[in-house]
Amino acid sequence: MNKAKFWDKAAQKYAASPIKDMVAYEDTLERARHYLDPNDHLLEVGCGTGTTALTLSKSVRAITASDVSEKMLAIAEGKRRDQGVANVSFVQSEIMTSVTGAPFDAICAFSILHLADDLPETLMHLREQLKPGGFIISKTACLREMNRFIPMAVKAMQLVGKAPHVLLFSAEELENAFRRTGFEVVEAGYFGANTHARFVVARRPQ
Repeated sequence: MNKAKFWDKAAQKYAASPIKDMVAYEDTLERARHYLDPNDHLLEVGCGTGTTALTLSKSVRAITASDVSEKMLAIAEGKRRDQGVANVSFVQSEIMTSVTGAPFDAICAFSILHLADDLPETLMHLREQLKPGGFIISKTACLREMNRFIPMAVKAMQLVGKAPHVLLFSAEELENAFRRTGFEVVEAGYFGANTHARFVVARRPQ
């Protein structure tokens, strides 16, 4: 099953699932706002059903929010209309596809980098979509640091189409990947009780 079909199939269940740790989510976005400017054009990759883009819409001039799933984006567009948000545009796009509007002032990549096919290639691509001096703000599952049975369970679920492709890396490997692809890591840490989802902010040097 390709990525678009997998996430299309999961869209309704994903949309109905509540955020598990709302305090950590809100703290993550509050910290993200520290790196955003009211004049920014922000790109969010892997936007899912649009909750984060719509939440951040008042913090920037405009947001282009992309996702591979047409059904996820349909839900996101419905939310946008219901909330009357005018400065967010949802577009269907793979993470490795250049999006109209580049280079962007900042990029958000939440819960997406571990789903990429190749982490260094993805970071290099995102670097090219970012203006010099701009920030990529990310939060990523570091599956190598979880219970060793978790990756085994994921592989078993993949065999029956119940889990997507994932990359296994540690927080240290994630941060090193940013550095090797020309970023300066300016902040890294965790929010809430989940110490496997690493928050990393990296800057593209001038």
